[in-house]
Amino acid sequence: MTRRAVVTALAAICLLGSAAPPALAASPPATWDGLTNVKSKRFDAAYVLPGADFRGYTKVMMDPTEVAFRKNWVRDYNNETMDLSQRISKEDAQKMLDAARTGFEEVFQKAYTKAGYQVVTAPGPDVLRVRTGVANLYVTAPDRPTAGRSRTFSQEAGSATVVIELRDSETGALLGRAVDSRLAGDTGPYMRNSVTNRSDFTMLFERWAKISLDAMAELKAMSPIPDNPVAPR
Repeated sequence: MTRRAVVTALAAICLLGSAAPPALAASPPATWDGLTNVKSKRFDAAYVLPGADFRGYTKVMMDPTEVAFRKNWVRDYNNETMDLSQRISKEDAQKMLDAARTGFEEVFQKAYTKAGYQVVTAPGPDVLRVRTGVANLYVTAPDRPTAGRSRTFSQEAGSATVVIELRDSETGALLGRAVDSRLAGDTGPYMRNSVTNRSDFTMLFERWAKISLDAMAELKAMSPIPDNPVAPR
């Protein structure tokens, strides 16, 4: 993980109110909140609790997803936009965050349900609590609906960082944490607007849902987690 990625990860973790790693370095620390760092090809950073047993979890309780823009993104976008009608208001920004939150939650709940997990709202001995956050959200072309708006072409639709945290629903014990930053719709250059943005970010959220489910399956296969675990690839 590069130093820039570590900074991004720290910002994302703060979104969930979790304690930051003990030091900011060019690579993640070996331990974090009692979790052990493991190399992963799926995530920028992944941590698991040695001894944790994921085999008994057949249900998930999903906390509301927390979403935040990249620092100063709205301000910088408005400063660079010559067309005043295209500037983003506080109301516009909130609508975008709400849409991202709703879209992310819908994708994750659908994916986990399809994978055989029952999504519940109360703790239980077989319930895994899943906390998620989308931080550093950046959108190339917000595409405010105004007459005569110009077209925007870009290599990608934007980018974001996801944080996934796993806890036992009854005790609150922290079992795992993963952080990953990716581009959305990096297949361009194409014309970008609200419709294409929604599609591209939905595909990104679906990718993260699949990665998390693949990792969950391997965590179950590894359980109980050894003292020196190797992260799901």
